[in-house]
Amino acid sequence: MSTLDLFSVPPSETADLLPRRFRDWFASRGWSPREHQLALLEKAREERSALLIAPTGAGKTLAGFLPTLVELANEPGGIKSQRQTSEGAVEVDSRPKVVSTGRSVRRSSGLHTLYISPLKALAVDIARNLETPVAEMGLPIRIETRTGDTPVSRRQRQRRYPPDILLTTPEQLALLLSSDDAPFLFSSLKRIVLDELHALVTSKRGDLLSLGLARLWTIAPQARASASRRRWPSRSNWRASWCRSRAARTHPPTSSPPAAPRRRWSRCSIRANGCRGPATVPATRCPRSMS
Repeated sequence: MSTLDLFSVPPSETADLLPRRFRDWFASRGWSPREHQLALLEKAREERSALLIAPTGAGKTLAGFLPTLVELANEPGGIKSQRQTSEGAVEVDSRPKVVSTGRSVRRSSGLHTLYISPLKALAVDIARNLETPVAEMGLPIRIETRTGDTPVSRRQRQRRYPPDILLTTPEQLALLLSSDDAPFLFSSLKRIVLDELHALVTSKRGDLLSLGLARLWTIAPQARASASRRRWPSRSNWRASWCRSRAARTHPPTSSPPAAPRRRWSRCSIRANGCRGPATVPATRCPRSMS
């Protein structure tokens, strides 16, 4: 896996990497493809995995999905049927030619890209944002999410008729891999997009994701991954933040006044002499100290 930094990739020819439809879409929005987005397209063409390191707002998610959108725009996929909705829009339905009956089923079309997010809300938001360029360019791509809030009927349909792009979480991926339909569902997988990787690798969810990826590459060895994470802070900024946090732990701010010193008490065993007083009395009033 190669590592791509935001400013270390040489510029590439846009016309050689992006189809005309994508170039027109970028131009209609007043945008131009960034260098790291074109670099990921070039790595995808070379069938290589890549790790993209870029700050927030640099287009990491779009860079991870661009190879998928370009490949799906050029591939016919499975059986495609069109139907017109009440609003007049044309929906394109892409379904595989066969349905799952067990572990031995293989087919040529189905799930193309798997997106794994640390948060289910982020997966839903990314799916909503991804539908915008797909609809504006008229791409025959079906995008769905699978989280803990997904209805049971949709989960069953996804196992029988996988979408082109599925957005999910590490926990849902583990559940999918444990089913009997896992070889059928992931056998055609070509792309794995790992977003916000820095939020997963430092916890047990990162271990769960590693096991899931190992299982995925056993089922689909042809799959290639593109991961993205934020740029690590510089050494000086990291040291300054570490010193501030250490100072806060060493000298915590106190808003309340210091507590009054405790009163000195002395144990006096005078119950054996017939005294009915308490077993513990103040030292200044202890009968023995006054005798």
